Amino acid sequence: MSNSVDRREFLKKALIAGTAVPALATSLPFATAENETKKKGPNEKLNLATIGVAARAYSNIKGTKSENFVALCDIDSKRLEKAAQEFPHADTYDDYRKVFDRNDLDAVLVSTPDHMHAPAVAAALRKGLPVYCEKPLTHSVYEARVLTDLAAKAGVATQMGNQIHATDNYRTVVETVQSGVIGPVRRVHVWLGGGVRIEGKRAKENHPPAHVNYDQWIGPAPFRPYDESHFHFNWRYWWDFGNGQLGDFGCHYMDLPFWALKLKYPKTVVAVGKKGHAGENDCPSQMRVDYEFGAREDLPPVHMTWYHGGWKPKGAEVYEKGSAVLFEGDDGRLLADYGTNKLFMEAGKDANPVKPFLTRPKSHHIEWLDAIRNGTPTGSNFGYAGPLTETVLLGNVSYRVGQKKLEWDAENLKVTNVPEAAQYVKREYRKGWTL
Repeated sequence: MSNSVDRREFLKKALIAGTAVPALATSLPFATAENETKKKGPNEKLNLATIGVAARAYSNIKGTKSENFVALCDIDSKRLEKAAQEFPHADTYDDYRKVFDRNDLDAVLVSTPDHMHAPAVAAALRKGLPVYCEKPLTHSVYEARVLTDLAAKAGVATQMGNQIHATDNYRTVVETVQSGVIGPVRRVHVWLGGGVRIEGKRAKENHPPAHVNYDQWIGPAPFRPYDESHFHFNWRYWWDFGNGQLGDFGCHYMDLPFWALKLKYPKTVVAVGKKGHAGENDCPSQMRVDYEFGAREDLPPVHMTWYHGGWKPKGAEVYEKGSAVLFEGDDGRLLADYGTNKLFMEAGKDANPVKPFLTRPKSHHIEWLDAIRNGTPTGSNFGYAGPLTETVLLGNVSYRVGQKKLEWDAENLKVTNVPEAAQYVKREYRKGWTL
């Protein structure tokens, strides 16, 4: 046992040293090595809890099904009942806070709507539990910084669910860019074809069905009457609960340049967009966000632009990609999507062979499970995923504040030139809820 404790302490110190974030006060003590669950051997199954059991949550359950699910939590009793049929020995809950009363957990999966990510993940980290959380890591910029800090203090295995991060194609692209094949990169375009998929209206007097714990579903968000237009899946297009297409896919597609170019916090962010749909949903169908990053190490400043809803960079039609990432280097361009990549070298420039230097995990989920058992790294740990999420969500802050250009003081977690942006960087929680 002493060897396991020593290794945990070593990993914790190493992670804290490598993650520069401002200290944030916490309301609960962290678990100590003495009250952590006993470390499992390589052939023992981990005791997992999942908060959320359907849709994306079930995909994460399938990815970790090799382990032992002892706790299932969901606010929808019909979904919970179906999951319990598959895991009959697991206990069921409709309030995630009760899950953390257990002392037999080895790790937790959080696959809820965006607005519930941070409270559940924070509770797990403060108990010293490894966490896998769906993307985007949080609902707000402030929450992303809090979880980044809590994860560094906890020193446990964390992973955000941008599953493409673990694929061979993404890793090949990163290796190609970082090996200098297309030269220094100063410009990146990222585009997504889709817009708002559900056109909903604001509910007035509707009441939730009996099988739904609606108060728990609302959680820290402002209360509004129940309606299917903002419930299962549809919540993505209302600011109270989701972050639109930018929040839904930004952590997938922007992950590639963020990783390949060693980006962290932007210096400026400006978003423009329009609703482009008939519904009352808050989130825009079309959007463009420009991010400016400073120089890093020996890398030049980068201008990255995000587009969605059919908006694309000028001339993008020639690439025939509905969604893609385009790196523009001094010596060539590299086009990539989830599963493919293609080089376009400048005249007189050759693409030199690249020797792979990144690991190739079996899957995003298995990489996290291996990290819990062996202390090996995860590709989208919260030290990486927190700044990525923060960057993505700053685009929504700019849009919501009137499509104004933001000057971002990352060290102090503050927009310096638009005071009214503060309400979108950190929102007030509903009475009775805290982070």
